[in-house]
Amino acid sequence: MTERKLIQLELSVPGSQYTRGCVQVHPMNPSIFVTFPIPEPVLHRLSARYRVAVNSEDTDLTMPELQARICDVDGLMVANERISRQVIDAAPRLRAVAKLGVGYDTIDVAACTERSIVVTNTGSESAEATADLTFALLLALARRVVGADRYVRDGNWKRSQRAVIWGTDVHRKTLGIYGFGNIGRAVARRGHGFSMRVIYCSRQRAPVEIEQKFAAEHVGHQALVRESDFLCLHVPLTKETDGLIGNRELSMMKPTAFLINTARGRVIDETALVEALASRKIAGAALDVFEREPEVHAKLLSMPNVILAPHIGTCTSETRLRMAHLAVENLLSALAGRRPPNLINPEAYSGITIS
Repeated sequence: MTERKLIQLELSVPGSQYTRGCVQVHPMNPSIFVTFPIPEPVLHRLSARYRVAVNSEDTDLTMPELQARICDVDGLMVANERISRQVIDAAPRLRAVAKLGVGYDTIDVAACTERSIVVTNTGSESAEATADLTFALLLALARRVVGADRYVRDGNWKRSQRAVIWGTDVHRKTLGIYGFGNIGRAVARRGHGFSMRVIYCSRQRAPVEIEQKFAAEHVGHQALVRESDFLCLHVPLTKETDGLIGNRELSMMKPTAFLINTARGRVIDETALVEALASRKIAGAALDVFEREPEVHAKLLSMPNVILAPHIGTCTSETRLRMAHLAVENLLSALAGRRPPNLINPEAYSGITIS
């Protein structure tokens, strides 16, 4: 196995050492492993209290690499790595897993809970940036920005060709939002600013005052799919939402409608989507997430009515810095025995007294 470079910040602890990427520390001096590069201010917050090792390469670790690095750590901060039961079993001292991001479907939360390992995410910091990207994709689809850019770069702007560069209006169209949490509401606010009719469907209907605040109308599943000109997905990946948009839903959508997914790839049946796009059952799609990331369905790559992005919903410097600080706060709280701000599995505290 190729060794990846680690940033190692060691406090003065007699007899401690790093061996083959695995942190060896005195039991009274907890250690943390971070699977991705983090900003210096965030790193200093961690290293002021704990021994910290950081994977300095901006690439995901394989399971064997991850297992080797967490065999004696108390806290783990992760981005995209899959934290399976096998990974958890390789870390007998592990007490907390802090996810940088909203979705935690890559973490075996049940296995963590069995071991009283606290799991957290940074959902509260991702809404605005993800909503920005959602609306950027929506506008790019409607106004054919990607195709128009290519049209100019390829030297084809000799005369206007309507079929190539004409798009569709956004204002006064119907914006459908699947999932009305923080991100869905932030998208609704942007839609209202474009004079759009906003409808939403969610597992739980929002209070009336929230609907009024965001000028959003609650509708059922079928009505949302049928009436939306732009259907945006903002649901977590669960058993209920896996394959939420499939052949049936795509057949119900308007042929002029667009589908935007910045949630999780498996929320859409990708094979069904490819068929719907190829047969023009819908006008187009913009995808920031995919069923088998980073793999992308080969047919999507050549489709002119599709915009593809590499899961960049929260990828702004400001948002990622805030998320990193929140992940640190979650981790420090959990390791200190306090309830972290963004706790995913309160069941992990069963029978444990916390402050």
